Amino acid sequence: MSYKVFIDGSSGTTGLRIADRLAGRPELELLHIAEADRKDVEKRAAVINSADLAFLCLPDAASKEVIPLVKPEVKVLDTSTAFRTAPGWVYGFPELRGQREKIRTANRVAVPGCHASGFIVLARPLVEMGLVPADYPFSCHSLTGYSGGGKKMIAEYEDAARPALYSTPRAYGLTLHHKHLPEMTAVSGLTAAPVFCPIVDDYYSGMEVTVPLRMDLLPGVTPEAVSKALADYYAGEKLFTVHPLGQLPGDGMLAAGALQGTDRIELYTTASPDGSQMLLISLFDNLGKGSSGAAVQCMNIMLGLDETAGLE
Repeated sequence: MSYKVFIDGSSGTTGLRIADRLAGRPELELLHIAEADRKDVEKRAAVINSADLAFLCLPDAASKEVIPLVKPEVKVLDTSTAFRTAPGWVYGFPELRGQREKIRTANRVAVPGCHASGFIVLARPLVEMGLVPADYPFSCHSLTGYSGGGKKMIAEYEDAARPALYSTPRAYGLTLHHKHLPEMTAVSGLTAAPVFCPIVDDYYSGMEVTVPLRMDLLPGVTPEAVSKALADYYAGEKLFTVHPLGQLPGDGMLAAGALQGTDRIELYTTASPDGSQMLLISLFDNLGKGSSGAAVQCMNIMLGLDETAGLE
């Protein structure tokens, strides 16, 4: 069976990566729109309504503009932040318990944010399984390559005349009002948003998210129990590797770009010698499991195809 698929916003970073992953798949027919019609909402909606499934790789406002014109039976995957906590939309993270079946039967799926994915994959299982309370004071640092900022930031970083300080890590979102915070809070089941510090650095892609835990705030919970809980939660997931407690590469360091070009995610857990502190780490590509890879994975599920088809 062949499915008609349209990528609205196919010239952006995420849209281009999705198109790459769909290229050459005989079960998919990619629909296109004339260049002159790309900003005409009525014409975009017409193409979307002729598809079995559409990806919206657009700014929030453009997604919100077109969705009211889309037929309810057309399957839509939105990659913006517009609908990630909206009623009637399913959060597109299949590995969370119960989520895969919701995605399978949904016509409206919101693809997770990259930073949010790295936090939720660590926090959600621990809250869900009762090891960490919903009111725990979570904090999170997330290091990303500059492709996470889209075409504008890529151009800035790759400009030969860029400011010298672009070669150093730069923290942003310093007003503590980052756009990923609502989904990080809601999907993880928290009563308050984590303190979140995103950082962009001078490399193209790859993401490393760290979440510390103070074990004195978790009476009766050990680092071993936390590590085992994460391993059990994601057991059997094809795109996941959960490393044993304390297992790190030979030099004891983790490079944020280690999974560049893949659609996988790896989780690490470490603890202080006395077990009083832990560090939870998720490692993945912000363009893979952090965006376009996640979108294609959800598409495969929604269309009843092999979940990892087209993924790396």
